[in-house]
Amino acid sequence: MLKHCGDPAEIFKHSRTVLCISGIMGTTTPTKGTAVKDRKVSIVHSKRRMMALRRKEDLGHNIRYISKVPVRIVMDRDFLTVKQSDSLTKLIQSLRGEESSAVVVDDDGKLLGFITMKDILRFFEPPKSYSVVGVSLLKKYSLGRASTVGDIMVRSPVTVNVDDNLGRAIKVMLETGKHHLPVLDDERKVHGVLEVKDIIRLIRIVST
Repeated sequence: MLKHCGDPAEIFKHSRTVLCISGIMGTTTPTKGTAVKDRKVSIVHSKRRMMALRRKEDLGHNIRYISKVPVRIVMDRDFLTVKQSDSLTKLIQSLRGEESSAVVVDDDGKLLGFITMKDILRFFEPPKSYSVVGVSLLKKYSLGRASTVGDIMVRSPVTVNVDDNLGRAIKVMLETGKHHLPVLDDERKVHGVLEVKDIIRLIRIVST
């Protein structure tokens, strides 16, 4: 059974309805402090949602912007060059640090071929069937030391032009599966090498 408790004047004075249920007093209307706190929480959540949407829009804009960036800005200009007559030993010893490819050029710096780590590994791949492992590998190793860059280089590599943008380069990479692209001008002179890691580095920068 419900009944009103307390002085009616005091009830109206404090602007709340007090009910006693079996002698226990309860409040049905939230306090002013609670309402203010709820409004602040709602404002904070709204701001966070707006910031998240803005960040998503900015990221989308930046990613679309990446496709317009000229290849020449992102490509690696400090690339390894070798001669067609260089030995494989010299090539392998030149591949240091993060170097994973080499451009084969003539005396004028024009492209003759291209070599990646994968090409080197393919050259040293053991034959599918051989009787004596030790002798076969020894012959392969001896051949490798006597061979030249011209024996393993890709003579018609996939390339991009120095005036292309990243949108074009990314399309070429996806269509061909190539991770390294020599960057040439119209006279086939090499200006740099564009790798997937160069593009990923740019994406990481504009995404932060």
